[in-house]
Amino acid sequence: MTRELIEANEHKTLCEYAVFSDQSRGRQLPCEPCEMRTVFQRDRDRIIHCKSFRRLKHKTQVFMAPQDDHYRTRLTHTLEVSQIARTIARCLRLNEDLTEAIALGHDLGHTPFGHACERELNRLMADGFSHNKHSLRVVDVLERDYKGLNLTYEVRDGILCHTGDQMPRTLEGQIIRLSDRIAYINHDIDDAIRAKMLSESDLPACCMEVLGASHGERINRMILDVVQTSSDYKSIRMSKDIGKATDELRTFLFEHVYVGTVAQEENDKACDTVRMMFEFFIKNPDRLPQEYRTHIDLYGKEQIVCDYIAGMTDLYAIKLFTELFVPRVWTGLDI
Repeated sequence: MTRELIEANEHKTLCEYAVFSDQSRGRQLPCEPCEMRTVFQRDRDRIIHCKSFRRLKHKTQVFMAPQDDHYRTRLTHTLEVSQIARTIARCLRLNEDLTEAIALGHDLGHTPFGHACERELNRLMADGFSHNKHSLRVVDVLERDYKGLNLTYEVRDGILCHTGDQMPRTLEGQIIRLSDRIAYINHDIDDAIRAKMLSESDLPACCMEVLGASHGERINRMILDVVQTSSDYKSIRMSKDIGKATDELRTFLFEHVYVGTVAQEENDKACDTVRMMFEFFIKNPDRLPQEYRTHIDLYGKEQIVCDYIAGMTDLYAIKLFTELFVPRVWTGLDI
């Protein structure tokens, strides 16, 4: 099926509140249209094939540098968000391709070691740091050797506004805000139970009565509620009761998983790792990789150091820290 046929089919099948691919506000730089793919399908493919997307598999979700294969990483989180978001978009007859592209790109700017090191970079950077703004910088600037992916306005808006005070301009972008929360609340419970930090019986009974007793029941009920409550297309939202129970469950996770627990005992070390590397490269910019040094004059030393560190995986950051700061064991001279 050619792009023109896909675009024509969107006008037949999507609701009037959807963003139609042939009505996108376009890209920052001119780009010849693809014969087969719509602009949003093309954005999805550009994100999937970029280096930042591949690095998500070795970035912390909650449990730092997990050795157990079954704990979530930033990549598996992204895939779960995409699955939830696509389901909601399909049920509401919104643009599923746009929704998927935003979902796949929303966390590209996350730091190694999760939110703890996001906060550390925010402290170190004069203008602050947030992963959603850096995700936009990744797709606008950093990918393709500081040329960027040249994504559409709607995808860029959804990535930037998937968290924070600013709401996305599209309903598809608003879907990501809720899908992100649905995903992490439920999979973080699952991981915490796997880690024996929680048991099913620890979960607040009042929330379980509203949302469901099992992982699958909770996700299904949240998704169904979003679809039913948002069917007037005024905004993408939950009902009062489901939203209240979801917020209470999130608060429970902050108290029992995210803050001051065994999962976060290494946070201070991780933040020290980021801070020491940041200070090292500020003093020694000549030690940065060439592809970063080249752009110091344009973006400034602090920003380039931040770009380098924020793009690291957990394992790469630990390896580089060891090379920079841990003495090598003396083994004697080879004879």
